[in-house]
Amino acid sequence: MFGSIDKSKGLLFVTHDLDHSLRTTMQEMRREIESLDENRLLNIAPDDLKKYLVEKYSVTPITLLRDQWYADHQDMPVDVRHDRMRWIDDQDRPAMVPGERVDVRIPFEGEVELFYAKANTFTMNPPRAVIEKNELLLRFESPSDQPRDVRSLVDRTLADIEQHLGWQRPIIEAHNCALPDAAEQAIQQRRSRLLAQSQRAEALGIPIRRRAAAPKTYAVPTVRRKAMPTLPPATTAQFRPEPALAMELYEQALKIVQDMALVMERSPEAFKSMDEEALRQHFLVQLNAQFEGKATGETFNMGGKTDILLREGDRNVFISECKFWKGPKAFGEAIDQLLGYATWRDSKTAILVFNRGVETSTVLSGIDGVAKSHGNFKRAVNWLHESGFRYVFHSNSDKNRELILTVLVFHVPK
Repeated sequence: MFGSIDKSKGLLFVTHDLDHSLRTTMQEMRREIESLDENRLLNIAPDDLKKYLVEKYSVTPITLLRDQWYADHQDMPVDVRHDRMRWIDDQDRPAMVPGERVDVRIPFEGEVELFYAKANTFTMNPPRAVIEKNELLLRFESPSDQPRDVRSLVDRTLADIEQHLGWQRPIIEAHNCALPDAAEQAIQQRRSRLLAQSQRAEALGIPIRRRAAAPKTYAVPTVRRKAMPTLPPATTAQFRPEPALAMELYEQALKIVQDMALVMERSPEAFKSMDEEALRQHFLVQLNAQFEGKATGETFNMGGKTDILLREGDRNVFISECKFWKGPKAFGEAIDQLLGYATWRDSKTAILVFNRGVETSTVLSGIDGVAKSHGNFKRAVNWLHESGFRYVFHSNSDKNRELILTVLVFHVPK
């Protein structure tokens, strides 16, 4: 990110312009997106690719670990040829006298290149220090007859360095905050462009031959010193678009399902003795009324039978399991069962949890804990609901095949 660095003079915060370096970093991220094999890019889940890029191109500011500092003292000859208080005939030759050297080492976290980056605010008299691996080294030498007050020099130098690091932080924070949106936009722009090109190629009606020079794999360039994240695995096989399931239909189905909670609240006597099958039938009646008889129960789908399946043409718009709350283990098994039903890359699923007599907080805590610890869990979705959650899982066969899982809890009268 910061190019070559001249460390010979020990000057800090003067070699590179931080603003320019961060703009270059953002450009490198966009170039990586553009250079990625087109089929691999299309086969990677966009959120996974964005996460990788944000992790790779974010910048970690430097933090001095003052509580871990330590010093080393040595009795040794020191060179006083440049000491203006002494008369030295030949200042081109070392003039060694008895003395001492004190090394103060301060470990740090963050990216070492930032010690050489100049912020928008700076001084004309920058601090000096030596950077050795993950330590800042301050070295002080003095003759025995003129000992120096090392502690005051250390405090003054560190205060100067901390000031420069403080000037860097808002610039770095602005860069890191802008990364997710910039990555998402660049990914979507290239995906849209590639999909449009693919559609035009398909419209030709002529077989497309893959270019012999097209890259089969993608090598992650080493452009930073920090540990590099790994590009999410994905095949470079020809990408075939799958039907995108409409989010509006999914939300509409969930709205119908949630309205049943009001029915149960208003007519508790009618529901207090119902089992899973009877409750499921009530949901099916409501779904069929809105989706013209396309909702079915106990339908064979992929790896088993799902409780509620809503199809639009040959696509599964809404796949749902209905379960009474019987503890975390049973809920985990319901997730496994649902994962066996999902067929499309963009499947929309739900688990309807019927709770009879258990504290709501216990049920919600159990659901969230099991979901986030599941082997197929990818991330939680910011979905505000007082008695439900929304997650993204991946299919059993491919981490890039994502499905949305919404979990809703319904209180069934005793």
